[in-house]
Amino acid sequence: MAHVPSPCTGVCVLDPATGWCRGCLRTINEIAAWSTLDDAGKRAVVAALPARRPGVTLGGTAPDV
Repeated sequence: MAHVPSPCTGVCVLDPATGWCRGCLRTINEIAAWSTLDDAGKRAVVAALPARRPGVTLGGTAPDV
């Protein structure tokens, strides 16, 4: 399997309501542990991200419709 890249988008602001980074949707614990996780652990974190905030894309909010 290929190396798992970080989902970091450079928008590093924790949302106080959710505890998720507004850029990558990870928690502070996931961000801190990233460099020590094996690829399976990284894939598990990345797999959880899309479900964290429906209507939001990585890197910013989706436009209101």
